[in-house]
Amino acid sequence: MAAEIVNPRSDSTTDSDIRRVSAADTETGADEPFDPAFALHRGGKMAVQSTVPIRDKDDLSLAYTPGVAKVCSAIADNPELVHDYTWKSQVVAVVTDGTAVLGLGDIGPEASLPVMEGKAILFKQFGGVDAVPIALATTDADEIVDTVVRLAPSFGGVNLEDISAPRCFEIERKLQERLDIPVFHDDQHGTAVVTLAALRNAAKLSGRTLGDLRGVISGAGAAGVAIAKFLLEAGIGDVAVADRKGIVSRDRDDLTDVKRELAELTNRAGISGSLEQALAGADVFIGVSGGTVPEAAVASMAPGAYVFAMANPNPEVHPEIAHKYAAVVATGRSDFPNQINNVLAFPGIFAGALQVRASRITEGMKIAAANALADVVGDELAADYVIPSPFDERVAPAVTAAVAAAARAEGVARR
Repeated sequence: MAAEIVNPRSDSTTDSDIRRVSAADTETGADEPFDPAFALHRGGKMAVQSTVPIRDKDDLSLAYTPGVAKVCSAIADNPELVHDYTWKSQVVAVVTDGTAVLGLGDIGPEASLPVMEGKAILFKQFGGVDAVPIALATTDADEIVDTVVRLAPSFGGVNLEDISAPRCFEIERKLQERLDIPVFHDDQHGTAVVTLAALRNAAKLSGRTLGDLRGVISGAGAAGVAIAKFLLEAGIGDVAVADRKGIVSRDRDDLTDVKRELAELTNRAGISGSLEQALAGADVFIGVSGGTVPEAAVASMAPGAYVFAMANPNPEVHPEIAHKYAAVVATGRSDFPNQINNVLAFPGIFAGALQVRASRITEGMKIAAANALADVVGDELAADYVIPSPFDERVAPAVTAAVAAAARAEGVARR
């Protein structure tokens, strides 16, 4: 690998160093209160750093011309050598069009860059994987696909990020068909992996299995669709999905193609009507939509239920309310126990896939990641600890090893 993406601030940079930046580093100017978020982001959160020395002409002649020509010629004769003599097999493209950024919505490619930089440094911090943010000035699905395909020779994997539904489904599918490297839409699959891990442990805590559970998901966007399919793959008893108009069911005539497929796969109980109606007697609530679920609906759930209210910054059910009725409560926030955070999944998933040069990320690899993540909790399992912290140093190695082993078992590993 000839270069490494790093956080440009050294390990010795302190909070006080950042705070010494003048108030001019805020968006609103010197007359406004100091905002450390703007100070931290000034100049970006990333840089590219060489991993080889260039101290004299001999170093230069090896790193660049004429020495580099030997390596280029070798790769031209044997393209597989690109994995050994460039950074390709160690770097991921983080690709967005800026249409579904966090809770901000369609803010465009430029405004998405701080988030994509953040994603890239999380790859490095938590998985040892280099990543490059790529924000595209198009929202056309085919243009995005064609652009990423043309960029693919430089990367070992593609992480799709913050692309709105339903285009995200089409873009991921087409890229998977055209590329022989892992393509992963984290908003879908990262969320699903961490949700499954937490749900497995919640069920274990109360002596149940996934097959014993009936779940209700609020939100039929990227995350909701992926979670529903993934939970079914993992063996949940039943799950229904609600959008703004109620439960996605076969009797509705207003469904998109994605939701029609979802209606065929989910809701084996044949529930129709509202989210609140579906929650009556349900064992699991999973919120990935925002909005507010009435307390009465939460109270109507089965005894010992689980409430995963993951909307940020405002959970669909506030933990204080959820704890009145639920045995296990999880959110997407870091200031409450049991945070469902994608950073628990995507760094290790890509690290494992890249380690074995996987051609794709399979359902089996994702289930292996979820199981490994759940197992990290081990004997410490408790109602307020069904999922480990992102800062638990056991997480990434466990997920990486499980994903690599699953890739080999499923025949998609190439080393």
